[in-house]
Amino acid sequence: IKKKYINNKEYIFDPIRKKYLINSPEEWIRQNFIHYLHTKKGYPLSLISTEKLTIVNKQNHRTDIVCYNKKGRPILVIECKSEKIKLNNNVFNQVQNYNLILKANYVIITNGKKTLCFYIEKKQVKIMKKIPEFHEIKNLDV
Repeated sequence: IKKKYINNKEYIFDPIRKKYLINSPEEWIRQNFIHYLHTKKGYPLSLISTEKLTIVNKQNHRTDIVCYNKKGRPILVIECKSEKIKLNNNVFNQVQNYNLILKANYVIITNGKKTLCFYIEKKQVKIMKKIPEFHEIKNLDV
């Protein structure tokens, strides 16, 4: 993960937006998770978006990470929090609200220390033991 300093502020490179961003605790988690998805789980950077505008109930929100299949359909939505934020129902509900619009089959919540992955099908939610690799879910088209 590339970092640099400008005027004593640390910046981290976002390979999706192709620019340096101020390195906040949440940004650090987001960039590390993108790196993990790409290098360990095989998600192509070209099929990942960050800070995607998502309109829920006429309000603008930004989803942290969305992964798509090759048809452009969202297959995985990730909400990143700083390490200080506990993963709870509020965090899950936040990502689920985004997912009402995006309709991905998988959602993840992470604070860097803990990561929870859920599979959603027909309004049923199942916690997963592991994060799926891209080749396992790339053909989802519900």
